[in-house]
Amino acid sequence: MGSKSKGNRPGIRSVGRTLAFQVLYSTHFLDKDNPQDMDTLFDLNPMVLEQESDTARAFARDLVMGVNVNLHDIDKTIEAHSQHWKIERIAMVELSILRLSLYEMLFTDIPVKAAINEAIELSKIFGDDKSRSFVNGILDGVAKTSKRA
Repeated sequence: MGSKSKGNRPGIRSVGRTLAFQVLYSTHFLDKDNPQDMDTLFDLNPMVLEQESDTARAFARDLVMGVNVNLHDIDKTIEAHSQHWKIERIAMVELSILRLSLYEMLFTDIPVKAAINEAIELSKIFGDDKSRSFVNGILDGVAKTSKRA
């Protein structure tokens, strides 16, 4: 009876996304006067150190580095679709989720619907009652205007 069902465990990519979100979220608490490079921040993050899966860590690293490299364009996209919300006013949880998801939507071959669904799942876990609809609204707006939609 050796079932290969994974049960309720999240897949490696979901684990990697969660890890990437946690690293991106942690960057909001950095000392602005003493910047560190993203590689160091990733490697020293406690959640990264605890992660047993090399595959999840590698996927998370790719996501974090991709967000970091494309941050300016990602933030411009958020501002263009956030209807009168300045980036500084968006809660850190939602901003981290949006950055991660928009990187996937705009700069990778991950299907747009999958990126949005994963963002909603992250907002359910880490956000408040309004997070899901806020994140979904912005991502849906981007998806409707995206060439990949």
